[in-house]
Amino acid sequence: MSPAASPASPGGEAGAPRDHVEAAPSRDPRASAPALPSGAPGGAEAPLASRLTWLIALRLAVLTVFLVVTAAVYLGGFTPGSFSSNVALVTVAAAYGVSGIYAVFLRMNRALRAIARAQLVTDQITWTALVYITGGASSGATSLYGLTCLTGAILLGLPGAIVAAASGAAAYLVLCAALGLHLLGVPPDQPAGAYATQWGELRYPMFVNLLAIVVVTLLASYLAERLRATGGRLVQATARAEQAERLAALGRLAAGLAHEIRNPLGSIAGSIELLRTGGTLSDEDRKLCEIIERETARLNDLVGDMLDLSRPRVPTLEGVDLSATARDVVVLAGRSGRGSDVEVRFDGPPSAPVTADAAQMRQVVWNLVRNAIQASSAGAVVTVRLWRDPSAWLLEIRDQGRGIPAGARDRLFDAFFTTRTHGMGIGLAVVKRILDDHGFAIEVDSREGEGTAFRVRVPDRPPESGGAERLAVAAELSPRSRPAG
Repeated sequence: MSPAASPASPGGEAGAPRDHVEAAPSRDPRASAPALPSGAPGGAEAPLASRLTWLIALRLAVLTVFLVVTAAVYLGGFTPGSFSSNVALVTVAAAYGVSGIYAVFLRMNRALRAIARAQLVTDQITWTALVYITGGASSGATSLYGLTCLTGAILLGLPGAIVAAASGAAAYLVLCAALGLHLLGVPPDQPAGAYATQWGELRYPMFVNLLAIVVVTLLASYLAERLRATGGRLVQATARAEQAERLAALGRLAAGLAHEIRNPLGSIAGSIELLRTGGTLSDEDRKLCEIIERETARLNDLVGDMLDLSRPRVPTLEGVDLSATARDVVVLAGRSGRGSDVEVRFDGPPSAPVTADAAQMRQVVWNLVRNAIQASSAGAVVTVRLWRDPSAWLLEIRDQGRGIPAGARDRLFDAFFTTRTHGMGIGLAVVKRILDDHGFAIEVDSREGEGTAFRVRVPDRPPESGGAERLAVAAELSPRSRPAG
């Protein structure tokens, strides 16, 4: 009945995937970052079609307000039949008509990026018409070019900002050239002195406005990319929080069930042991008892893993002989489970002093050894090797199993993930949590068909005291289950 009293088990990541994968003491939160929607600055924003709809409404509102302000302030009131008023009306009417066409395509949900680019170009041409009737090259309406550049960055990122900047600069330069070459005259209802029509007068406002368009484009693109990255991290953090909440609830449920299951398991194991050693059973009955005993031990190991995962404990650091711990686990593994058909060997020095939690390090070695045994076929050899490099002890557990498929490597240490047909995928998650709590690293070297090696690095320097305090706080915040009884 040794398995019933053995350290917790690996939870069955046998055959779990492995290539050269390094699991540092804490994972990069971006490792499992979800892909962001193309062109979405924040990743969690509404689809492009929704943003384009808002853009159409916004641009029409801005255009209408600007027309009213221009007519009331700059033109001194709307004058029916005047040149500038007619240009303003035609411009606004054309903008509304084009927006209606865009709306039709949006309802069809086709070529959204092409529609977005076309809107940007249309807006810059629209602003150019308003610039012409409000002062030409030196008009204050040139600031609207920058607004469209900002819109392009929000819609499509850097490519959208470049489209808006290029079309705005081109439209503005064409207007300035037409005025400078006298291909386009000053509006007849506007004072000629308010317009720059000579190249010497045009040079400065052209330079300033083009520089403003470039600066706004660069800043808008930078801010859009920052918004995209921040939004993506927010989505990831929200997803992790929701997953943690679900796992916490599952952990509390699993811990409660584990306590209730462990008690009858002990009764079953004790009863079978009495029957098997009573001397009144036939050979066939004893074999059946051995099967029950073996399966009961496996269930007990699984229950132990569930409890270990749901109730993290702050490591109690002390001097530990890692070599003696590994040798004891090798002897225990050879006497339990599949130790009869899988040979477990130890290769290491007589002593390897480290600073760690003795019980938790024994748990780590046991889980990794049992995982290697479960990944091995009959007659294979599992090697536990311990050696030293200049700054740390290295403990390697190598099997001769199938190796880890490439598609499962990223989730190797995730709780409840396993590639086996039985087992719940808890053992390696327990290993990773314990090593993270100690500040130790674990590496995985695996190739399909060639076996797998887990390599734990135990540094000479113990974790800082501040780290232990943080672990204590984390343990208090983590979901716990009440002890049995």
